[in-house]
Amino acid sequence: MEGHQFHHKNQRQHQQQQQNLHLHNINNTINVVDVSDRFPQWSIQETNEFLLIRAELDQTFMETKRNKQLWEVISNHMKEKGYHRSAEQCKCKWKNLVTRYKGCETMETEVLKQQFPFYNELQTIFTARMQRMLWTEAEDGSKKKATHLSTDDDEDDGNEESEAVSQKGSNRKKKKAKVENESGSSKSFFRNLKEILDEFMRQQLQIEAQWMEAFEARENERRLREMEWRQQMEMLENERILMEQRWREREEQRRIREEARAEKRDALITALLNKLERQ
Repeated sequence: MEGHQFHHKNQRQHQQQQQNLHLHNINNTINVVDVSDRFPQWSIQETNEFLLIRAELDQTFMETKRNKQLWEVISNHMKEKGYHRSAEQCKCKWKNLVTRYKGCETMETEVLKQQFPFYNELQTIFTARMQRMLWTEAEDGSKKKATHLSTDDDEDDGNEESEAVSQKGSNRKKKKAKVENESGSSKSFFRNLKEILDEFMRQQLQIEAQWMEAFEARENERRLREMEWRQQMEMLENERILMEQRWREREEQRRIREEARAEKRDALITALLNKLERQ
């Protein structure tokens, strides 16, 4: 009986030790995960430096099928500037910026766009990309480099599809797929270009409408002020005429009184002289 209790006591101690060890391993794992996942946030200066480097390599990104090495290059450039970011972090940051840029493009007012401080930098990159594609098409007469203004994931998916087609098909199928891809890219490019132009025209019309509304409001306010000024001037003029008329009437009455006094004085003097002559 005592041996059975001793065996049961040892078994409970062993289970408690295993539980403590398991909890210790879990805590160590959590600490490791927390340390590895805790990355510092991107500052505005760091993001500006990143966008400058990405803008310099944008043409290379458009011409290269595999862009993993390019992200490594960007990571090395960031390290040279004092920012330690991995290639995957740079790629994720670029995707987030492009997503926020597209969200700003669909907004109605410019005030909302100002909430994204890197809108102008991304717009400069995509505008330069579009100009390069237009120049390439005008110079070569081909549409090989027409691409979407999208993230690099779309570029990778398109490259993988083209490689799969090239491995399966023959030369004839390759040419056919190439023509179809070029045609689809061209259509997508002109569709994106049309959307950008439509958005630009819509913004211009909206700005012009706002300007016209503000101009009409200022013109109406000016007219109201002018009418009020004219009314005040008319009132002042009427008051001046009334005051002048009253003054003339008072002057006329004063003149009549003076003439009456003069006549009475003359009459008294005449009467007095007649009386003196009689005496």
